[in-house]
Amino acid sequence: MADKKTEKVTIGFFGGGLALRLEPAELDKLLKALPDGGWHDIESEDGTVRVNLAVVVYVQTDRSEHRVGFGLG
Repeated sequence: MADKKTEKVTIGFFGGGLALRLEPAELDKLLKALPDGGWHDIESEDGTVRVNLAVVVYVQTDRSEHRVGFGLG
């Protein structure tokens, strides 16, 4: 996985979070599986992580365009 472009992803839970580097296709699989809940295996740079999607509070990605300043547009 280290030779491909990865994205920084933080998966938030009540009381904590999990930071991972994921390939875009793996992130897409995670986001698609979220509404169904249940256990989901995530392939990250550091290995496989099994997450109970029913207790995920948020998923923060680094996909948005980076901007400098306080403007909304």
